[in-house]
Amino acid sequence: MNLDQVKQARLRRGHTQQEAAARLGVTQAYFSMLEGGGRKPSSRLARKLMREYDVSPTVLPVTDAPLNVGTYSWARELASLEYPGFAHLRRGMTKVNPARFLLIALAHSNLEARVAEGLPWLVFRYPEMDFDWLVQRARLRNLQNRLGFCVTLARLVGGNDTLRKPERELVESKLAKEDSFCRELSEPERRWLRAHSSEEARQWNLLSDLRPGTLRYAA
Repeated sequence: MNLDQVKQARLRRGHTQQEAAARLGVTQAYFSMLEGGGRKPSSRLARKLMREYDVSPTVLPVTDAPLNVGTYSWARELASLEYPGFAHLRRGMTKVNPARFLLIALAHSNLEARVAEGLPWLVFRYPEMDFDWLVQRARLRNLQNRLGFCVTLARLVGGNDTLRKPERELVESKLAKEDSFCRELSEPERRWLRAHSSEEARQWNLLSDLRPGTLRYAA
């Protein structure tokens, strides 16, 4: 979690630490530790920060507890994170931490194509997400190739060099085994994708035709 965004949001509003602390219902000393990284906000305080200072949902705590996302709600969760492809579902949604959502989505064996297309967008939109937590958990679940693919696509589309660090870390533990990108493939589909997968997918030993030019909402 990058808490520097909390300080920047406060400064944009022209508030002192004391004023911000009063708005959030905490002491100035606690808020100072929060800005300095000495404290992490609770879920309740993080949502106050999002409401009062419009900081990104990356301030929400990341935990290993299961996220209650059924097959019916993948699009709605993406919509809550402002994904343009599902903007019509956005109203009234409670945001989740994008790193946590991304990890769980990458572990899914058969996401709808429109949802899978939105996963690289999450990295593009929230490059400040907690990659230390995300990369570690992805490795534990053998998801580093899928995550690396998302990071590579996001970096190429957005030209964000800060993504090179997690990309390098994922390359170091890249799996040699062929995989799909969150889809169950028939044998004919596998044969077709072996011939037509994008260069970026091949880099990560994935069967997918997603490439920077086909990510409709990332430009």
